[in-house]
Amino acid sequence: MSDDRLEILLVEDSEGDVRLIRRALKDRTTSRLHVVPDGVYAMQFLRREGEYASAPRPDLILLDLNLPRLDGREVLKEIKDNPTLKTIPVVVLSTSTADRDIMESYKLNASCFVTKPSDLDQFIGVIRSIEDFFRMTVRLPPTH
Repeated sequence: MSDDRLEILLVEDSEGDVRLIRRALKDRTTSRLHVVPDGVYAMQFLRREGEYASAPRPDLILLDLNLPRLDGREVLKEIKDNPTLKTIPVVVLSTSTADRDIMESYKLNASCFVTKPSDLDQFIGVIRSIEDFFRMTVRLPPTH
């Protein structure tokens, strides 16, 4: 973690969900949220290409499955197939409750699969608990 803050990359195309996640993390100084709207931008961010040349290496990725251009499954596969990126924990954060989506995410080596709650307070609580878990409970791999 750079300067003791959790660097979180959110890959999410829903502006409403982005706003909710920003709200959930708003008063927390322990995390820095970076947002990209699709899988193509996610891979550019992770590879530090173009406008993301100075992007930090994320400590955690929150990944939606249903994304434009390059969907979450493809992004997850590219991350986990890349020797320099595969150690970054990826939390799939999706509205899906489909068994096939859950199984496919774990087969692609997602760290976990979380279904987005429809209740506002629960949604904020879930985001905060994910941040707390990765900030205070787990040991993250060192950044290179």
